Amino acid sequence: MTDRHAVEATRPKDLIFTLFGEYLLEHTDAVWVGSLIALLEPLGLTEGSVRTSLSRMAKKGWLHTERVGKHAVYGLTEMGRSLLEEGQDRILHPTWDRGWDGRWLLLTYSIPEDARKARDRLRDRLAWLGFGSIGNGIWLTPHDVQEEIQALSRRMGLQDHLMTFRLEPMDDARTAELVSRCWDLADLDGSYEAFTRRWKAEFESGPRKDEGSDASRRAFRLRFELIHEFRRFPLEDPFLPRRLLPDPWSGDEASRVFRGVRDALLGPADAYVREVLASSVIADADR
Repeated sequence: MTDRHAVEATRPKDLIFTLFGEYLLEHTDAVWVGSLIALLEPLGLTEGSVRTSLSRMAKKGWLHTERVGKHAVYGLTEMGRSLLEEGQDRILHPTWDRGWDGRWLLLTYSIPEDARKARDRLRDRLAWLGFGSIGNGIWLTPHDVQEEIQALSRRMGLQDHLMTFRLEPMDDARTAELVSRCWDLADLDGSYEAFTRRWKAEFESGPRKDEGSDASRRAFRLRFELIHEFRRFPLEDPFLPRRLLPDPWSGDEASRVFRGVRDALLGPADAYVREVLASSVIADADR
């Protein structure tokens, strides 16, 4: 019932990030390149594309690499691990029920046209932090993320271009209008509902009758499909306080279904990863 082409259409870098974040985050040792190639082959990646992507990710500081004998090994850098841990936490623990004091954080920026790339990166990060755009360089969020904004502005060298204010609206009756200007919650709610329908249908007939390695390989691939379909929600969802959301909110059921399906796939999918890691190490040792 899922889109079988979704994983193949995903960029190799994203698949590698998911592999490390979902399966190898607790794996303390660096991983043989042959193991990574073998794990990504069921997802449609060629050896060449894996090697090229790993090399690029290492150059950007997400992975570290070294040679052991004739073979390369890869592991997460501190920056890469921090990114994946933050993403995993947001996927597994949505924050709609976090307390809110009713105040908003307003951010304005003025960035020169010749710094367009910096402006685009800033917009992506603001959306990740739960900001919505009112327009004309004005962004708003109910989350108190002032410390994150200060760190972001220092990291990007934008201290002289950003200003933030803590606000308490004078007219609560206009809150719904304000929310609708910043975020399309109806569309997001519909996306959550569609996700729930698809994955309930995928599992409504019960587990498949595959056996042994075929079952674990299928679970591995299916878990990738699940993660890649659900991972877009933390990028799109501002995780507004419950009182600002529609009632009912389809994100609740989608999160429940996601966790249930993921839990059902954990055992066999992890078994497949352990099998591939072990067999790749033996193969590399024999060369």
